[in-house]
Amino acid sequence: MHACGHDVHTTMLLGAAKLLKHHESDLRGTVLLVFQPDEEGGTGARLMLAEGAVAGVSAVFGMHVMPTLPVGHVALRSGTIMAGQQNFMITVSGRGGHAAMPHLNIDPVPAAAAVIQAMQTLVSRETSPLGSAVISITHLQGSDANNITPDNVTLRGTLRALSTSDMQQLQHRVEEMLPGVAAAYRCNATVDWDVVTYTPTVNDPGATEFASNVISGLLGSNNVLHTQPLMIAEDFAHYGQAAPTAFMFIGIRNETFGSVHNLHSVDFLVDEGVLHIGASIHAALAFEHLARQQDGYEGSERDDALKDEL
Repeated sequence: MHACGHDVHTTMLLGAAKLLKHHESDLRGTVLLVFQPDEEGGTGARLMLAEGAVAGVSAVFGMHVMPTLPVGHVALRSGTIMAGQQNFMITVSGRGGHAAMPHLNIDPVPAAAAVIQAMQTLVSRETSPLGSAVISITHLQGSDANNITPDNVTLRGTLRALSTSDMQQLQHRVEEMLPGVAAAYRCNATVDWDVVTYTPTVNDPGATEFASNVISGLLGSNNVLHTQPLMIAEDFAHYGQAAPTAFMFIGIRNETFGSVHNLHSVDFLVDEGVLHIGASIHAALAFEHLARQQDGYEGSERDDALKDEL
């Protein structure tokens, strides 16, 4: 089950479009609203960049719902806000046969178990305790029968880190470690890395400070929070190649409504009261950024008008 709020994100941006159109005469430039496909596939932002969808823009702002934050709150930070991610598949190969005669087989299952254990030590023993990295095995498949030792076991998972250097080092060590661990069980092991890579999402300091000031004017400074980096990943990171970027999280938690379950949960539910808040934030960021480009940030009547929309 993949429930992550993308329908909510689309609705908020459509709401911002309505607000911007309503106040069109006050706009000091052009606003691009990017309805990007395939964020989860990891190629959407790259395609938008390749097609020139954001060519010439002066800043890019993005937002994602977050069920750990109460409705009416926004969290962001300057610098790295989300991890990079690399998906992988590991194949551990042995020699299958009847489970009642293991001495005639080369069982890849205990070898795969050893690989899983060894990969965890790459994070705990070979990355800095002051950094952040995680390797998660999320899928294991061997035989489809109780009495058959499989020829192969496949492992799938993700590698994540807050720095590109840690991601590259961990990938190198996985490739280096696998053959040795598998060989101890008379097996072979190889890893295939997904061609799609998410780089860490790094917020521009100036764009982040600007966004924080604008949102504070709308919601109040007590409702704009500083977040620690999260180990989730977003292909929004690629927009940083085109312009200064700021990505933020908008709260949807409402225990009365039942909006408490985490992203990707089968019980994920959104308090739709967040829709007009997100729309107003998007519109305010566009208005005030264009105004700043012309004559400096004003935080003025446009904020008041959009606050009235809330």
